[in-house]
Amino acid sequence: MWRILNLALGILRFAVALLLLWLAWQWRSPLFASMRPLAFAIFILVPVALAALEIIVWRSGARWRPKTVVGAATLLVAVLALATTLATDLHFRWMRYEVLRADPAELERLGRHFIVGYRGEANRRDLIELIERRAIAGIFITAHNVRGKDADTVRRDIDALQAIRKRQGLPPLLVATDQEGGGVSRMSPPLPRPTTLGEIVRAHGDPAARREAVRGYAVEVGHSLASLGINLNFAPVIDLDHGVTNPNDRYSRIATRAISSDPHVVAEVARDYCEGLRHYGVHCTLKHFPGLGRVFEDTHFEHASLSASVDQLARSDWVPFQALMREPGMFTMLGHARLAAIDGERPVSFSAPVVSGLLREEWKYDGILVTDDFSMAAAYETKGGLAGAGVSALNAGVDLILTSYDPDQYFPMLHALLRAEASGRLKKEALEQSDRRLAGVARSSPPPTAIGRSTCPLAGNSC
Repeated sequence: MWRILNLALGILRFAVALLLLWLAWQWRSPLFASMRPLAFAIFILVPVALAALEIIVWRSGARWRPKTVVGAATLLVAVLALATTLATDLHFRWMRYEVLRADPAELERLGRHFIVGYRGEANRRDLIELIERRAIAGIFITAHNVRGKDADTVRRDIDALQAIRKRQGLPPLLVATDQEGGGVSRMSPPLPRPTTLGEIVRAHGDPAARREAVRGYAVEVGHSLASLGINLNFAPVIDLDHGVTNPNDRYSRIATRAISSDPHVVAEVARDYCEGLRHYGVHCTLKHFPGLGRVFEDTHFEHASLSASVDQLARSDWVPFQALMREPGMFTMLGHARLAAIDGERPVSFSAPVVSGLLREEWKYDGILVTDDFSMAAAYETKGGLAGAGVSALNAGVDLILTSYDPDQYFPMLHALLRAEASGRLKKEALEQSDRRLAGVARSSPPPTAIGRSTCPLAGNSC
Protein backbone atom coordinates (compact mmCIF):
# COMPACT_ATOMS: atom_id res chain seq x y z
CA MET A 1 0.00 0.00 0.00
CA TRP A 2 2.79 2.43 0.92
CA ARG A 3 4.55 1.63 -2.34
CA ILE A 4 1.45 2.52 -4.34
CA LEU A 5 0.97 5.76 -2.38
CA ASN A 6 4.60 6.78 -2.87
CA LEU A 7 4.33 5.96 -6.57
CA ALA A 8 1.20 8.10 -6.85
CA LEU A 9 3.00 11.00 -5.15
CA GLY A 10 5.93 10.50 -7.51
CA ILE A 11 3.61 10.63 -10.52
CA LEU A 12 2.08 13.83 -9.14
CA ARG A 13 5.53 15.41 -8.84
CA PHE A 14 6.29 14.30 -12.40
CA ALA A 15 3.07 15.97 -13.62
CA VAL A 16 4.04 19.18 -11.84
CA ALA A 17 7.47 19.06 -13.47
CA LEU A 18 5.90 18.55 -16.91
CA LEU A 19 3.60 21.52 -16.35
CA LEU A 20 6.56 23.67 -15.31
CA LEU A 21 8.47 22.64 -18.43
CA TRP A 22 5.54 23.59 -20.66
CA LEU A 23 5.11 26.93 -18.88
CA ALA A 24 8.84 27.60 -18.95
CA TRP A 25 8.69 27.75 -22.75
CA GLN A 26 6.08 30.50 -22.46
CA TRP A 27 7.04 32.52 -19.40
CA ARG A 28 8.43 35.32 -21.58
CA SER A 29 5.17 35.46 -23.55
CA PRO A 30 2.46 38.07 -22.82
CA LEU A 31 0.67 35.40 -20.81
CA PHE A 32 2.88 36.27 -17.81
CA ALA A 33 3.27 40.02 -18.40
CA SER A 34 1.49 41.08 -15.22
CA MET A 35 3.45 38.69 -12.97
CA ARG A 36 6.76 38.12 -14.73
CA PRO A 37 9.12 38.62 -11.74
CA LEU A 38 6.99 36.25 -9.65
CA ALA A 39 6.79 33.75 -12.52
CA PHE A 40 10.57 33.82 -12.90
CA ALA A 41 11.04 33.10 -9.21
CA ILE A 42 8.54 30.23 -9.35
CA PHE A 43 10.13 28.70 -12.44
CA ILE A 44 13.53 28.79 -10.74
CA LEU A 45 12.66 27.73 -7.21
CA VAL A 46 10.06 25.02 -7.88
CA PRO A 47 12.20 22.96 -10.32
CA VAL A 48 15.14 23.23 -7.91
CA ALA A 49 12.90 22.07 -5.06
CA LEU A 50 11.53 19.19 -7.13
CA ALA A 51 15.01 18.09 -8.19
CA ALA A 52 16.29 18.26 -4.61
CA LEU A 53 13.29 16.31 -3.35
CA GLU A 54 13.79 13.55 -5.90
CA ILE A 55 17.46 13.24 -4.94
CA ILE A 56 16.53 13.03 -1.25
CA VAL A 57 13.84 10.42 -1.94
CA TRP A 58 16.23 8.37 -4.09
CA ARG A 59 18.98 8.43 -1.47
CA SER A 60 16.77 7.66 1.53
CA GLY A 61 14.16 5.23 0.19
CA ALA A 62 14.13 1.61 -0.80
CA ARG A 63 14.75 0.90 -4.47
CA TRP A 64 11.61 -0.03 -6.35
CA ARG A 65 11.94 0.11 -10.09
CA PRO A 66 8.63 1.90 -10.99
CA LYS A 67 9.24 4.51 -8.31
CA THR A 68 12.88 4.94 -9.36
CA VAL A 69 11.95 5.41 -13.02
CA VAL A 70 9.30 8.02 -12.18
CA GLY A 71 11.72 9.82 -9.85
CA ALA A 72 14.47 9.88 -12.47
CA ALA A 73 12.04 11.20 -15.07
CA THR A 74 10.86 13.92 -12.67
CA LEU A 75 14.44 14.93 -11.94
CA LEU A 76 15.22 15.14 -15.65
CA VAL A 77 12.12 17.18 -16.48
CA ALA A 78 12.69 19.54 -13.52
CA VAL A 79 16.25 20.19 -14.69
CA LEU A 80 14.97 20.81 -18.23
CA ALA A 81 12.35 23.25 -16.90
CA LEU A 82 15.04 25.13 -14.97
CA ALA A 83 17.35 25.19 -18.00
CA THR A 84 14.53 26.34 -20.27
CA THR A 85 13.63 29.19 -17.93
CA LEU A 86 17.22 30.39 -17.75
CA ALA A 87 17.81 29.97 -21.49
CA THR A 88 14.63 31.87 -22.35
CA ASP A 89 15.59 34.71 -20.05
CA LEU A 90 19.13 34.87 -21.39
CA HIS A 91 17.84 34.89 -24.97
CA PHE A 92 15.54 37.82 -24.17
CA ARG A 93 18.35 39.74 -22.50
CA TRP A 94 20.61 39.09 -25.48
CA MET A 95 17.95 40.44 -27.89
CA ARG A 96 17.46 43.48 -25.67
CA TYR A 97 21.21 44.09 -25.64
CA GLU A 98 21.41 43.71 -29.43
CA VAL A 99 18.56 46.20 -29.92
CA LEU A 100 20.00 48.83 -27.60
CA ARG A 101 23.47 48.59 -29.16
CA ALA A 102 22.13 48.76 -32.72
CA ASP A 103 23.10 51.54 -35.09
CA PRO A 104 21.22 54.64 -33.82
CA ALA A 105 19.94 55.63 -37.26
CA GLU A 106 18.70 52.13 -37.96
CA LEU A 107 17.08 51.89 -34.53
CA GLU A 108 15.29 55.20 -35.09
CA ARG A 109 14.17 54.22 -38.59
CA LEU A 110 12.54 50.99 -37.40
CA GLY A 111 11.55 52.06 -33.90
CA ARG A 112 9.39 54.91 -35.18
CA HIS A 113 6.81 52.26 -36.09
CA PHE A 114 6.08 51.29 -32.45
CA ILE A 115 3.80 52.52 -29.70
CA VAL A 116 4.83 50.94 -26.40
CA GLY A 117 3.22 50.70 -22.96
CA TYR A 118 5.00 50.32 -19.64
CA ARG A 119 4.58 48.63 -16.26
CA GLY A 120 6.13 49.93 -13.08
CA GLU A 121 9.39 51.78 -12.61
CA ALA A 122 11.61 49.18 -14.30
CA ASN A 123 9.56 49.39 -17.49
CA ARG A 124 9.43 53.17 -17.24
CA ARG A 125 13.23 53.28 -17.18
CA ASP A 126 13.24 51.12 -20.31
CA LEU A 127 10.71 53.49 -21.86
CA ILE A 128 12.83 56.54 -21.13
CA GLU A 129 15.87 54.83 -22.62
CA LEU A 130 13.92 54.01 -25.78
CA ILE A 131 12.73 57.61 -26.06
CA GLU A 132 16.27 58.90 -25.57
CA ARG A 133 17.45 56.55 -28.32
CA ARG A 134 14.62 57.74 -30.62
CA ALA A 135 13.52 54.13 -30.79
CA ILE A 136 9.73 54.50 -30.52
CA ALA A 137 7.00 56.68 -32.00
CA GLY A 138 4.83 56.87 -28.94
CA ILE A 139 3.67 55.53 -25.61
CA PHE A 140 0.47 53.95 -24.38
CA ILE A 141 -0.89 54.98 -21.00
CA THR A 142 -3.49 52.95 -19.17
CA ALA A 143 -5.08 52.55 -15.76
CA HIS A 144 -2.09 51.06 -13.91
CA ASN A 145 0.10 53.98 -15.08
CA VAL A 146 -2.15 56.62 -13.51
CA ARG A 147 -3.53 54.78 -10.49
CA GLY A 148 -3.28 56.94 -7.37
CA LYS A 149 -2.17 60.03 -9.35
CA ASP A 150 -4.04 63.27 -9.85
CA ALA A 151 -4.38 64.93 -13.25
CA ASP A 152 -1.51 67.38 -12.64
CA THR A 153 0.90 64.55 -11.80
CA VAL A 154 -0.08 62.61 -14.92
CA ARG A 155 0.46 65.72 -17.03
CA ARG A 156 3.89 66.32 -15.48
CA ASP A 157 4.89 62.71 -16.18
CA ILE A 158 3.90 63.05 -19.84
CA ASP A 159 5.51 66.47 -20.18
CA ALA A 160 8.80 65.05 -18.85
CA LEU A 161 8.80 62.46 -21.63
CA GLN A 162 7.86 65.02 -24.27
CA ALA A 163 10.69 67.24 -23.05
CA ILE A 164 13.16 64.56 -24.18
CA ARG A 165 11.73 64.71 -27.69
CA LYS A 166 11.81 68.50 -27.68
CA ARG A 167 15.51 68.48 -26.78
CA GLN A 168 16.08 66.07 -29.67
CA GLY A 169 14.31 68.37 -32.10
CA LEU A 170 11.77 65.65 -32.91
CA PRO A 171 7.98 65.86 -33.23
CA PRO A 172 6.03 65.10 -30.02
CA LEU A 173 5.52 61.51 -29.00
CA LEU A 174 2.17 59.99 -29.77
CA VAL A 175 0.62 59.60 -26.33
CA ALA A 176 -2.21 57.10 -26.63
CA THR A 177 -4.87 55.69 -24.36
CA ASP A 178 -8.22 53.86 -24.44
CA GLN A 179 -10.90 56.31 -23.34
CA GLU A 180 -14.02 54.99 -25.03
CA GLY A 181 -16.31 55.71 -22.10
CA GLY A 182 -18.07 53.34 -19.75
CA GLY A 183 -16.05 50.29 -18.78
CA VAL A 184 -13.21 51.15 -21.16
CA SER A 185 -12.10 54.45 -19.62
CA ARG A 186 -8.42 53.97 -18.80
CA MET A 187 -7.89 57.56 -17.66
CA SER A 188 -10.76 57.47 -15.15
CA PRO A 189 -9.68 58.29 -12.55
CA PRO A 190 -8.13 60.86 -12.50
CA LEU A 191 -10.56 62.00 -15.20
CA PRO A 192 -14.31 61.67 -14.64
CA ARG A 193 -15.67 58.47 -16.18
CA PRO A 194 -17.56 59.40 -19.36
CA THR A 195 -20.62 57.61 -20.61
CA THR A 196 -20.47 55.67 -23.89
CA LEU A 197 -21.45 56.85 -27.33
CA GLY A 198 -23.89 53.95 -27.49
CA GLU A 199 -25.68 55.19 -24.38
CA ILE A 200 -25.96 58.66 -25.88
CA VAL A 201 -27.49 57.21 -29.05
CA ARG A 202 -29.99 55.16 -27.07
CA ALA A 203 -30.96 58.19 -24.99
CA HIS A 204 -31.60 60.49 -27.97
CA GLY A 205 -34.00 59.22 -30.59
CA ASP A 206 -34.17 62.57 -32.37
CA PRO A 207 -31.21 62.93 -34.81
CA ALA A 208 -30.72 66.64 -34.12
CA ALA A 209 -30.71 66.13 -30.35
CA ARG A 210 -28.36 63.19 -30.75
CA ARG A 211 -25.87 65.22 -32.76
CA GLU A 212 -25.89 68.04 -30.23
CA ALA A 213 -25.36 65.57 -27.37
CA VAL A 214 -22.51 63.79 -29.16
CA ARG A 215 -20.77 67.04 -30.02
CA GLY A 216 -20.97 68.30 -26.45
CA TYR A 217 -19.71 64.96 -25.17
CA ALA A 218 -16.80 64.98 -27.64
CA VAL A 219 -15.76 68.45 -26.54
CA GLU A 220 -15.61 67.32 -22.91
CA VAL A 221 -13.64 64.15 -23.71
CA GLY A 222 -11.24 65.96 -26.06
CA HIS A 223 -10.56 68.73 -23.57
CA SER A 224 -10.02 66.34 -20.67
CA LEU A 225 -7.62 64.13 -22.63
CA ALA A 226 -5.67 67.08 -23.97
CA SER A 227 -5.37 68.51 -20.47
CA LEU A 228 -3.36 65.40 -19.54
CA GLY A 229 -1.19 65.56 -22.65
CA ILE A 230 -2.96 62.70 -24.46
CA ASN A 231 -2.94 63.25 -28.23
CA LEU A 232 -4.21 59.89 -29.52
CA ASN A 233 -7.36 58.16 -28.33
CA PHE A 234 -8.04 54.57 -29.37
CA ALA A 235 -11.71 55.36 -29.91
CA PRO A 236 -14.38 55.33 -31.23
CA VAL A 237 -15.44 51.70 -31.62
CA ILE A 238 -17.22 51.64 -34.98
CA ASP A 239 -17.81 47.88 -35.05
CA LEU A 240 -21.51 47.30 -35.58
CA ASP A 241 -23.65 45.76 -32.88
CA HIS A 242 -24.79 42.45 -34.38
CA GLY A 243 -25.98 41.20 -31.00
CA VAL A 244 -23.25 38.57 -30.75
CA THR A 245 -22.60 37.54 -27.15
CA ASN A 246 -20.06 35.06 -25.83
CA PRO A 247 -20.22 34.19 -22.11
CA ASN A 248 -16.46 33.57 -22.15
CA ASP A 249 -15.64 36.90 -23.79
CA ARG A 250 -13.91 38.87 -21.03
CA TYR A 251 -12.52 41.85 -22.90
CA SER A 252 -13.78 42.30 -26.47
CA ARG A 253 -17.52 42.49 -25.62
CA ILE A 254 -18.23 44.43 -28.80
CA ALA A 255 -22.01 44.37 -28.30
CA THR A 256 -21.56 46.44 -25.12
CA ARG A 257 -19.11 48.89 -26.69
CA ALA A 258 -20.67 49.43 -30.13
CA ILE A 259 -22.44 52.68 -31.00
CA SER A 260 -25.31 51.15 -32.92
CA SER A 261 -26.35 48.40 -35.30
CA ASP A 262 -27.07 51.02 -37.99
CA PRO A 263 -23.89 51.72 -39.99
CA HIS A 264 -25.06 55.19 -41.01
CA VAL A 265 -25.78 56.21 -37.42
CA VAL A 266 -22.36 54.87 -36.43
CA ALA A 267 -20.66 56.89 -39.16
CA GLU A 268 -22.46 60.11 -38.23
CA VAL A 269 -21.85 59.76 -34.49
CA ALA A 270 -18.20 58.80 -34.94
CA ARG A 271 -17.60 61.76 -37.27
CA ASP A 272 -19.02 64.25 -34.77
CA TYR A 273 -17.09 62.63 -31.95
CA CYS A 274 -13.80 62.79 -33.81
CA GLU A 275 -14.34 66.42 -34.83
CA GLY A 276 -14.69 67.33 -31.15
CA LEU A 277 -11.46 65.54 -30.21
CA ARG A 278 -9.59 66.94 -33.20
CA HIS A 279 -10.30 70.48 -32.03
CA TYR A 280 -8.05 69.78 -29.04
CA GLY A 281 -5.31 68.10 -31.02
CA VAL A 282 -6.43 64.57 -30.10
CA HIS A 283 -6.42 62.05 -32.94
CA CYS A 284 -9.26 59.54 -33.18
CA THR A 285 -8.85 55.86 -33.99
CA LEU A 286 -11.51 53.94 -35.90
CA LYS A 287 -11.59 50.41 -34.56
CA HIS A 288 -11.45 47.51 -35.15
CA PHE A 289 -11.14 46.87 -38.90
CA PRO A 290 -12.52 44.66 -40.50
CA GLY A 291 -15.25 44.95 -37.85
CA LEU A 292 -15.52 42.63 -34.86
CA GLY A 293 -19.27 42.87 -34.36
CA ARG A 294 -19.85 39.50 -36.04
CA VAL A 295 -16.91 37.77 -34.32
CA PHE A 296 -17.74 35.35 -31.49
CA GLU A 297 -14.27 34.67 -30.10
CA ASP A 298 -12.27 37.00 -27.85
CA THR A 299 -9.00 37.73 -29.69
CA HIS A 300 -7.30 38.55 -26.40
CA PHE A 301 -7.22 34.81 -25.67
CA GLU A 302 -7.84 32.87 -28.89
CA HIS A 303 -7.83 32.95 -32.65
CA ALA A 304 -10.91 34.37 -34.33
CA SER A 305 -12.28 34.41 -37.84
CA LEU A 306 -14.76 36.70 -39.59
CA SER A 307 -16.64 34.49 -42.03
CA ALA A 308 -18.89 37.11 -43.68
CA SER A 309 -18.45 37.70 -47.41
CA VAL A 310 -16.89 40.85 -48.83
CA ASP A 311 -20.30 41.88 -50.22
CA GLN A 312 -21.95 41.49 -46.79
CA LEU A 313 -19.25 43.55 -45.12
CA ALA A 314 -19.30 46.25 -47.80
CA ARG A 315 -23.04 46.73 -47.25
CA SER A 316 -22.80 46.95 -43.46
CA ASP A 317 -19.66 46.71 -41.31
CA TRP A 318 -17.43 48.60 -43.72
CA VAL A 319 -19.79 51.53 -44.30
CA PRO A 320 -18.47 53.55 -41.30
CA PHE A 321 -14.85 52.74 -42.14
CA GLN A 322 -15.17 53.83 -45.76
CA ALA A 323 -17.06 56.96 -44.75
CA LEU A 324 -14.50 58.11 -42.16
CA MET A 325 -11.06 56.68 -42.83
CA ARG A 326 -10.05 59.55 -45.11
CA GLU A 327 -11.03 62.25 -42.62
CA PRO A 328 -8.09 64.48 -41.57
CA GLY A 329 -5.88 63.12 -38.80
CA MET A 330 -7.80 59.85 -38.54
CA PHE A 331 -6.11 56.62 -37.47
CA THR A 332 -7.55 53.16 -38.19
CA MET A 333 -6.89 50.20 -35.90
CA LEU A 334 -6.49 46.73 -37.38
CA GLY A 335 -7.98 43.90 -35.33
CA HIS A 336 -6.56 40.41 -34.95
CA ALA A 337 -9.50 38.52 -36.45
CA ARG A 338 -8.86 36.69 -39.71
CA LEU A 339 -10.86 37.91 -42.68
CA ALA A 340 -11.66 34.51 -44.17
CA ALA A 341 -12.93 35.85 -47.49
CA ILE A 342 -9.51 37.36 -48.26
CA ASP A 343 -6.91 35.71 -46.01
CA GLY A 344 -7.83 32.82 -43.73
CA GLU A 345 -4.23 32.24 -42.61
CA ARG A 346 -3.17 35.46 -40.91
CA PRO A 347 -4.88 38.03 -38.68
CA VAL A 348 -5.86 41.23 -40.47
CA SER A 349 -3.28 43.13 -38.40
CA PHE A 350 -0.43 41.68 -40.44
CA SER A 351 -2.15 40.25 -43.50
CA ALA A 352 -0.64 41.45 -46.78
CA PRO A 353 -3.74 40.52 -48.84
CA VAL A 354 -5.91 42.65 -46.52
CA VAL A 355 -3.60 45.56 -45.69
CA SER A 356 -1.69 45.92 -48.94
CA GLY A 357 -4.24 44.36 -51.29
CA LEU A 358 -7.60 45.59 -49.99
CA LEU A 359 -6.84 48.77 -48.04
CA ARG A 360 -3.78 50.24 -49.71
CA GLU A 361 -4.36 49.16 -53.32
CA GLU A 362 -8.10 48.58 -53.81
CA TRP A 363 -9.42 51.24 -51.42
CA LYS A 364 -6.46 53.58 -52.14
CA TYR A 365 -6.26 54.30 -48.41
CA ASP A 366 -3.21 56.37 -47.52
CA GLY A 367 -3.88 57.08 -43.85
CA ILE A 368 -2.36 55.70 -40.67
CA LEU A 369 -2.92 52.04 -39.83
CA VAL A 370 -2.15 50.95 -36.27
CA THR A 371 -2.46 47.39 -35.02
CA ASP A 372 -4.41 46.29 -32.01
CA ASP A 373 -2.15 45.24 -29.15
CA PHE A 374 0.29 42.55 -30.30
CA SER A 375 0.21 41.19 -26.74
CA MET A 376 -3.08 39.48 -27.59
CA ALA A 377 -3.10 35.72 -28.15
CA ALA A 378 -4.60 35.95 -31.63
CA ALA A 379 -1.42 37.78 -32.65
CA TYR A 380 1.38 36.10 -30.71
CA GLU A 381 0.10 32.53 -31.05
CA THR A 382 0.62 32.52 -34.81
CA LYS A 383 3.21 30.79 -36.94
CA GLY A 384 6.45 32.72 -36.60
CA GLY A 385 5.30 34.39 -33.37
CA LEU A 386 5.48 38.12 -32.81
CA ALA A 387 8.88 38.39 -34.47
CA GLY A 388 7.43 37.21 -37.76
CA ALA A 389 4.22 39.18 -37.24
CA GLY A 390 6.11 42.46 -36.85
CA VAL A 391 8.04 41.94 -40.08
CA SER A 392 4.87 40.93 -41.94
CA ALA A 393 2.96 43.95 -40.61
CA LEU A 394 5.45 46.55 -41.82
CA ASN A 395 5.93 44.80 -45.15
CA ALA A 396 2.16 44.78 -45.63
CA GLY A 397 1.85 48.54 -45.14
CA VAL A 398 1.05 48.90 -41.43
CA ASP A 399 2.41 52.12 -39.94
CA LEU A 400 2.36 51.53 -36.19
CA ILE A 401 2.60 48.37 -34.10
CA LEU A 402 1.06 48.59 -30.65
CA THR A 403 2.59 46.57 -27.82
CA SER A 404 0.93 47.87 -24.69
CA TYR A 405 0.00 45.09 -22.27
CA ASP A 406 3.45 43.47 -22.46
CA PRO A 407 6.05 46.10 -23.43
CA ASP A 408 8.86 43.50 -23.25
CA GLN A 409 7.64 42.19 -26.61
CA TYR A 410 9.08 45.30 -28.25
CA PHE A 411 12.60 43.89 -28.01
CA PRO A 412 12.13 40.56 -29.84
CA MET A 413 10.07 42.33 -32.50
CA LEU A 414 12.63 45.08 -33.03
CA HIS A 415 15.40 42.48 -33.01
CA ALA A 416 13.58 40.57 -35.75
CA LEU A 417 13.14 43.75 -37.78
CA LEU A 418 16.84 44.58 -37.49
CA ARG A 419 17.73 41.10 -38.74
CA ALA A 420 15.12 41.29 -41.50
CA GLU A 421 16.53 44.58 -42.73
CA ALA A 422 20.08 43.23 -42.63
CA SER A 423 19.02 40.25 -44.77
CA GLY A 424 16.95 42.30 -47.20
CA ARG A 425 13.56 40.92 -46.08
CA LEU A 426 12.06 44.31 -45.23
CA LYS A 427 10.39 46.08 -48.14
CA LYS A 428 12.12 49.42 -48.57
CA GLU A 429 9.22 50.97 -50.49
CA ALA A 430 6.69 50.00 -47.81
CA LEU A 431 8.82 51.60 -45.09
CA GLU A 432 9.36 54.77 -47.13
CA GLN A 433 5.63 55.16 -47.73
CA SER A 434 4.91 54.60 -44.05
CA ASP A 435 7.56 57.15 -43.05
CA ARG A 436 5.88 59.67 -45.34
CA ARG A 437 2.49 59.03 -43.74
CA LEU A 438 3.91 59.31 -40.22
CA ALA A 439 5.72 62.53 -41.10
CA GLY A 440 2.42 63.93 -42.34
CA VAL A 441 0.81 63.22 -38.98
CA ALA A 442 3.67 64.95 -37.18
CA ARG A 443 3.31 68.03 -39.39
CA SER A 444 -0.45 68.22 -38.90
CA SER A 445 -0.40 67.80 -35.11
CA PRO A 446 -0.46 70.91 -32.90
CA PRO A 447 2.56 71.57 -30.70
CA PRO A 448 2.33 70.38 -27.09
CA THR A 449 1.97 73.96 -25.84
CA ALA A 450 -1.30 74.31 -27.74
CA ILE A 451 -2.91 71.18 -26.39
CA GLY A 452 -5.78 71.83 -24.03
CA ARG A 453 -5.76 75.62 -24.45
CA SER A 454 -8.27 75.98 -27.27
CA THR A 455 -11.54 77.71 -26.70
CA CYS A 456 -14.70 75.65 -26.73
CA PRO A 457 -15.79 75.13 -30.36
CA LEU A 458 -19.50 74.92 -29.57
CA ALA A 459 -21.40 77.81 -28.12
CA GLY A 460 -23.09 77.01 -24.85
CA ASN A 461 -20.75 74.17 -23.89
CA SER A 462 -18.74 74.32 -20.70
CA CYS A 463 -15.24 73.15 -21.46
